[in-house]
Amino acid sequence: MSFRDDLLLDPTVTFLNNGSFGATPRPVFEDYQRWQLELERQPVEFLGRRSDALMDAAREPLARYVGADPGCIAYVPNATHGVNVVARSMDLKPGDEILGTDLEYGACDQTWEHICGRAGAVYIKQHVPLPATTPEAIADAIWAGVTPRTRAVYLSHITSGTALTLPVEEICRRAREAGILSVIDGAHAPGQIPLDMAAIGADVYTGNLHKWLCAPKGSGFLFVRPEHHGWMEANIVSWGWFEGSGSRREGVTEFVNRTQWQGTRDLAAYLATPAGIAYQQANDWGAVRARSHQLALAARREIVARWGEEPLSPEPVPGGFPWFVQMVDCPLPMVDGVALKERMYDEFRVEAPITIWNGRVFIRLSFTWFNERADLDRALEALDAIVPQVLV
Repeated sequence: MSFRDDLLLDPTVTFLNNGSFGATPRPVFEDYQRWQLELERQPVEFLGRRSDALMDAAREPLARYVGADPGCIAYVPNATHGVNVVARSMDLKPGDEILGTDLEYGACDQTWEHICGRAGAVYIKQHVPLPATTPEAIADAIWAGVTPRTRAVYLSHITSGTALTLPVEEICRRAREAGILSVIDGAHAPGQIPLDMAAIGADVYTGNLHKWLCAPKGSGFLFVRPEHHGWMEANIVSWGWFEGSGSRREGVTEFVNRTQWQGTRDLAAYLATPAGIAYQQANDWGAVRARSHQLALAARREIVARWGEEPLSPEPVPGGFPWFVQMVDCPLPMVDGVALKERMYDEFRVEAPITIWNGRVFIRLSFTWFNERADLDRALEALDAIVPQVLV
């Protein structure tokens, strides 16, 4: 099946960077613009009288999609925002520790470093040894950083820099047994892999919907288990914060009351997210994921065969641990990464990030609904031409 008629991307660009900013299909984008137009036609009615009910209705399909109660889900602009909500809500004391890993996204690293530094707490970036061997070994390596001072464990479901899936279910299970808060950054998970908040077991889970779920830019979610609603505070104090104030409503959880109304803002990206979910449901997304995964597998195999560099994980096998799905880091020899990225785009119009982990260079390739084998071939053509010229 070809989705090219629904693609709004520049057709002269080979776009292999859905992991940074996803592409919104035409029907979803049209729904997004429809909501914006409704707002402009009568903004007082839209924001003042309709928005709560509209947002409640938009939470329902999202909650079903991620396996959560709607009262435990709130829309946020992105996963970094969600991490900020939990980090800023925690009452950290001097000497407290937040356990992260050395694979986390830089903006969220900075969030924890800032919040911990202000409180006199410590943010620990536990080393994860790579190449990975087993999910159990990864979980053990992360858990080795737990001490009696650990207040929360924070890690990505799928990492941004290495594209590896981490064993979050096992870490969340251990954290719950130890009475430690578990916070999962699912920036790359929704739409790329099936989600079930109950099965994952996280206390807090935040994810982006504008990468792999086909939603417009600026749509993400924050899930919080009911026992943590009381202390979880939105980053902005607004209507709905106190009993009897503005948008605070009976029958709505305290968490939703505090986070749903954040002053005047464009809600269109959130309201169009159900259209993204519906688009995937109407287009056999299981087949899309499977085809995209095969492209990712082929990309890593062919790049490893070219330069002989060791990959970061074993190959995923059917029924086994999903080390990577639609996004994969492919190892390259030591090259000037900046020059490689610039030349791939300038000379071949290939959009793909070059990442560095532990002194090693990788190209991160993302495959999704609109990508075809020709896109991978174009990337390989660019690498074949440029890599020998930028070796260091």
